[in-house]
Amino acid sequence: MSFGKRIKELLRYRDLLYYMVVRDLKARYKSSVLGFVWSLLNPLLMMLVFTVIFTLIMPNNQVRSYPIFLLCGLLPWNYFTAGVLSSVSSVIGNGNLVKKVYFPREILPISSVLAQLVNFLLSLLVIFALIIVFGVPFSPHLWLLPIVILMQTCFISGIALLLSAVNVYYRDTAIILDVVLMAWFFLTPVFYPIDILPKSYEIFGLVLDIHRLMNILNPMASIVNTYRDLLYLGTYTVGDFFLRTAITSAAVMLIGYWVFNKLSGNFGEEI
Repeated sequence: MSFGKRIKELLRYRDLLYYMVVRDLKARYKSSVLGFVWSLLNPLLMMLVFTVIFTLIMPNNQVRSYPIFLLCGLLPWNYFTAGVLSSVSSVIGNGNLVKKVYFPREILPISSVLAQLVNFLLSLLVIFALIIVFGVPFSPHLWLLPIVILMQTCFISGIALLLSAVNVYYRDTAIILDVVLMAWFFLTPVFYPIDILPKSYEIFGLVLDIHRLMNILNPMASIVNTYRDLLYLGTYTVGDFFLRTAITSAAVMLIGYWVFNKLSGNFGEEI
C-alpha cells in the first residue's frame, strides 16, 4: 500500500488512535493521587537535582538563568526517551489485538508517542512560568515552536515505528535501547552548554570541529539547540541548520515507516 493510501487509512481509524492515546494516559496516572500534576512536578524536581549537581561540578560556570537553560534541553529529551521507550513494546504489548482485529498497526507505536506529546505540552508550562519568574523576554519567534515540536514528533515517531517493529523479531531490542539512550543522553548537551566542549579536536593529524559534528551526527543535539534558541536565547535557528534538522526528522520518519511496513506483515505469527 502506498504511503498516501496508508495515511488515508490512518485517518479513517482516527477514533481508535484517539482512544488508545487516552487509554495510555489513563494507564500512566491510574491510582496516582496527583495525576497529571506529575507532568509539572517531575521536570521541576529533575531541574532542582541537575541545578544542584551542575553547580557543584562546575561552580565557576556562568550560565544565565540555568533552570530555564536546563529545562529547554531536559523536557525535549524526556519527551524523546519517554516516546521511544513506551512505544518499543507497543506491538508486543497489544499482541492479542494484533492477532484478532484488523487495524493499521502503526497506530500502536504512534499512539504511545502522542500520549507522551500530551505530557510534553503540559510540561512546557513549567518553562513559560520560569521565563516569567526570571524576567526573560519572550522571543518574537515563538510562533516557530509548534513547527519544532512537529519536527521532534516526526523524529520520535520514526524511531518508534522502526524499533517497535524490530522488537517483535528481536526481543533484546528494548534492553539494548536502555544502554543506548543512557550514552546518547551524555552525548547530547542537555544539562551542559556545548561551549564547555573543545571547539576542535585533532586526531591523526585531522582537525575535527566538535561542535559542528555533534549537531550533524546527533539529531537530538540539533533539536535541543533549536528549543534553546527559541525559549532561552530568544532568537531563531539559522535557516540551513533548521532546514537540515527538519529534513533529518522527515527522513527518520519515512525510514521508520518503511521498515515497519516491511516487517508488519508477519507480526501475527511472531507475537
